[in-house]
Amino acid sequence: MEFHNTYEDKRRAAAYNELEFGGTYDLVFRNLPNLLKQHTKGTRAVDFGCGTGRSTRFLQRLGYSTIGLDISDEMVTIARQRDPIGTYHVIEDGNFQELPAGGFDLVQSAFTFDNIPGFDQKVRLFRGLGNLLDKDGTLANIVATPEIYTHEWVTFSTRDYPENRHARCGNIVRIVTTQYSDSRPVEDIFWPHEDYLRVYRKSGLEVVQTERPLAVGNEGVVWKSETKVAPWAIYLLKRCD
Repeated sequence: MEFHNTYEDKRRAAAYNELEFGGTYDLVFRNLPNLLKQHTKGTRAVDFGCGTGRSTRFLQRLGYSTIGLDISDEMVTIARQRDPIGTYHVIEDGNFQELPAGGFDLVQSAFTFDNIPGFDQKVRLFRGLGNLLDKDGTLANIVATPEIYTHEWVTFSTRDYPENRHARCGNIVRIVTTQYSDSRPVEDIFWPHEDYLRVYRKSGLEVVQTERPLAVGNEGVVWKSETKVAPWAIYLLKRCD
């Protein structure tokens, strides 16, 4: 089945702009500040797959001087409207030539690789992102775990897609975001942990820390699966050379 990036769509971009950091997303953005503090030294950052700028503004609030990058004109247009003094660029797929090699202390990619198909394509992009890092720089890759596609969540639903349970690496899986106005399912690419490790090795990156955050249960949220099953994986990566 042919894969289409469902975020390259004006209606989807407008709906995505409604999201902030509530619900299931909180488990990532709660943990990131401390992780980034541990693994980064400077403040020069790139947010790859910035969408409507939510994750870029998050880094800015942490004190990072951040450039947001995305392939979607619709998303970047909204990001610029939300953050007129921020820096956002529309890039061709994998074209980082306008950015200085070795010029950044942090590259963040929040949920972007859930929508990028193919082993070779992932490797090509990770190599390009790795080249942007200073020798001591860190790449923070945040992705969905395979389990997100087979459970119910505060922010997501998969009950209408039981075929997700039979997915293998590279297959299309579907998930509905319940906390914005677009009820159409998102098509993601199923990519397990072991296959991400293969991609990282081929890209010249090494994992220095992995975290799969869970809800504690005292957050004042009526969680569904979040206290027992991790929906997200946070990989902190360094260049091998």
